[in-house]
Amino acid sequence: MENEIIPPEIKGKNTNLDKSIVLDTKDEAVNAFKRAYKRMLNPGIWHKLSGAISAQFTLTGEDATEEERLAQEGDYFKIDLPGPGPATGDGYDWVRVELLKDHTDHEIDEESIGMKLRACSPPGKDTDDTAHFFKDDATSSFIIRRTGTKVTASYFGRNEIPNTDTNKATDNIRNTMVAMGAIAGLSELQWSALLEGFLEEEIGE
Repeated sequence: MENEIIPPEIKGKNTNLDKSIVLDTKDEAVNAFKRAYKRMLNPGIWHKLSGAISAQFTLTGEDATEEERLAQEGDYFKIDLPGPGPATGDGYDWVRVELLKDHTDHEIDEESIGMKLRACSPPGKDTDDTAHFFKDDATSSFIIRRTGTKVTASYFGRNEIPNTDTNKATDNIRNTMVAMGAIAGLSELQWSALLEGFLEEEIGE
């Protein structure tokens, strides 16, 4: 599954992050796994999981209509970062749910679910410009895995290059500044907090 969910690193920045917990029983681990992957597929709570300085995420369909459900392949995440957003995306960065995969191996008592997101142009608009501070080569992949009583939440960023080739000069400048911050490690702080949030016992949702 990893070969499909995690693209090869060809150019730009890459990031690998893991957070794990070990439960007392298999039943507890199964419940923690289910809770974690449902949170992974529910971007509307990611801000709550990550903390006050993180981005706001909203799940939308292919017509940019907001949805109140778990993410599916072909959906979009509308991202509201602190500060000005790209004009191309009407003030928002956008990623598309390119792939969802699950895998179970009964022999080693392991199950996993993965999601790959890719920077993209905004849904429902007539433009090929990527509305994201990274180029559309960039992907963010998440995997939730349970092996026995251990549950792990992982993040993999690949091919992260500043998106400076849009048709809007203001977007190119903005994307450069935001991407520099992400490359310097600011995005890793958010993703680390989010992985920990996936694994927390309860957040009151």
